[in-house]
Amino acid sequence: MSIQADIETKLQALEPTFLAVENESHRHTVPVDSETHFKVTLVSEHFQGLMPVKRHQRLYAVLADELAGPVHALALHLYTPDEWEARGGARPDSPDCRGSGA
Repeated sequence: MSIQADIETKLQALEPTFLAVENESHRHTVPVDSETHFKVTLVSEHFQGLMPVKRHQRLYAVLADELAGPVHALALHLYTPDEWEARGGARPDSPDCRGSGA
């Protein structure tokens, strides 16, 4: 199973109403077919009443093995269903990494 698939499977523990895990490794200076940089957009009731840092900590706990090993970076966009609806289902685009040539 790929790292991306592992991440997607593990994040089901947060009962997402929306989940997108995007491998953005190609935007960085890494070998072809790397799985080191990911963008995660996750919408869950589990984030209700939590400040952003607490949301991030909850996700880091779920992905502790990946963060201790192959995953170098995560861009996190974590919302409650109401926040997601207010944003019109949009999240920020990721910038290109300096030196990536992308």
